[in-house]
Amino acid sequence: MRSEAAPQLGGLERFASAGKGRGLRARRRFAVGELLLSCPAYVAVLTVSERGSHCDGCFARKEGLSKCGRCKQAFYCNVECQKEDWPMHKLECASMCTFGQNWQPSETVRLTARILAKQKTHPERTQSEKLLAVKEFESHLDKLDNEKRELIQNDIAALHHFYSKHLDYPDNAALVVLFAQVNCNGFTIEDEELSHLGSAIFPDVALMNHSCCPNVIVTYKGTLAEVRAVREIEPGEEIFSSYIDLLYPTEDRNDRLRDSYFFSCDCRECTTKEKDKEKLEICKLNDPPSAETVKDMIKYARNVIEEFRRAKHYKYILCLTLAPLVELLEICELSLDKMGAVFEDSNVYMLHMMYQAMGVCLYVQDWEGALCYGQKIIRPYSKHYPSYSLNVASMWLKLGRLYMALKNRTAGVKALKRAIAIMEVAHGKDHPYISEIKKELEDH
Repeated sequence: MRSEAAPQLGGLERFASAGKGRGLRARRRFAVGELLLSCPAYVAVLTVSERGSHCDGCFARKEGLSKCGRCKQAFYCNVECQKEDWPMHKLECASMCTFGQNWQPSETVRLTARILAKQKTHPERTQSEKLLAVKEFESHLDKLDNEKRELIQNDIAALHHFYSKHLDYPDNAALVVLFAQVNCNGFTIEDEELSHLGSAIFPDVALMNHSCCPNVIVTYKGTLAEVRAVREIEPGEEIFSSYIDLLYPTEDRNDRLRDSYFFSCDCRECTTKEKDKEKLEICKLNDPPSAETVKDMIKYARNVIEEFRRAKHYKYILCLTLAPLVELLEICELSLDKMGAVFEDSNVYMLHMMYQAMGVCLYVQDWEGALCYGQKIIRPYSKHYPSYSLNVASMWLKLGRLYMALKNRTAGVKALKRAIAIMEVAHGKDHPYISEIKKELEDH
């Protein structure tokens, strides 16, 4: 029974979720595609690689942005966006001028600096905290291992190094708590193709618990988070989003949840593991591989995925030259050959490496190579992911744009329309991304 003191927002209320702590539940029925919640960012930071193509203030994608006259590294739509962002940008502006190319705090450090500044200038509850305040965030401090604590101390050192002005620092213990809270409650903002745009704090959205069978999806309109139903939700039902990529089998998902969020999921999907067999599909051979061979190949797949992530970080992000990109593609192709002796193409580990290979092809503008990988990915994606998945919409969108670039308009229109059908539910029919895609259809 709902406590009278429980915070409410529209047709939603905060409540004590059995075994999960705080949660969010519906007070009325919501239809598929209906907006449950909008939450402006408490603070947000645009990723450095998108500067010049997106506004640092509102994250709008535009040409002809105006740069900050001081640091010349931040870009804005207009004077209004610049003035609105100045209380946050001033934390970085002078430091960016001082350090130049050596100014490189992580997004977590940048986000935490802005939280500290915001808490000083807005000690009262903000429009982003109607249901949950930032200071209420769970830190899981008691569950941090030595490695995670060391990483936090590195972030604290970077905070002191890059933010010498405009910040009042709490003591080290309080900073450890704050960084732990940001690590557990931060959001990654992505565009329509799931490219990384930045990081943000959305307190009310953070109230939702996780399920691998989510009933809502979180999308972004600039620095505004929007939560929409992806299936019908009845009064009294808890609202669940997904914290992780749902492509992978149960064991992988829960490894990720335990490592990043310190819990295991007990949803229907994790209890029954009913999709695991399809996600780990083995080649249909006259002499099928032994259980030990399959186990070894899964271990190899997990290791090569981690190896690729490390290689991508150091070579693809820090040194964008042709040679490292060729190396990344070789890692993908070699692993696909090896795994293909045991796994079907629809196996999620095969799909993971195909997706990475597609990304490299896109970066070097090998449209035909990217299309070849995308065509292999899309059908298994549609089967493995939930309905109205952004991953599936993104893949249809990429395929549509590739078809158009390769002058196959018929296939391009079909793919783009499939993307729109998913995005109209996930993003809402009035989202700028959908208007842009419809314009692409008209222009072709």
